[in-house]
Amino acid sequence: MKKPLEPVFSTRISNMNYKLIDHTADFGIEVYGTRLKELFENAAGAMYDVITDTNRLNALSEININISGEDWPDLMVNWLRELLYLWTGKGLLVKIADIVSISEYTLSANVKYEPYVPARHLIKSELKAVTYHQIEVEGKNSEWKARIIFDV
Repeated sequence: MKKPLEPVFSTRISNMNYKLIDHTADFGIEVYGTRLKELFENAAGAMYDVITDTNRLNALSEININISGEDWPDLMVNWLRELLYLWTGKGLLVKIADIVSISEYTLSANVKYEPYVPARHLIKSELKAVTYHQIEVEGKNSEWKARIIFDV
């Protein structure tokens, strides 16, 4: 039986704030931000913080990613799925995800990463997928929150 996760708070990235949440057979995160841009950046940072020790990563290369969705929750799932694919499909570990622009259900971001090197990088958790199960993205003014469940 899987041991319940204790809430873990991280402020490793400027103002990044998230906690792990226990979920039957999977696990999730709650992410916070003062603006929508920060919320999406923090979600990316939190997901990679769960996958690896991001303090060991260098931002060696950069790509631009453009994502769209039907609404904010769909955009969040699509965003995190694209970033997770960089790891699971291409062996790249994301150090920084900088949202360049975000508007109604679209975003553009510069993503800085480095290729995985087994002797150098610690993989803490394997995530299989970002799910729509209990997805939430809500907020106004300076209080945004997202809840994301991952298949492990």
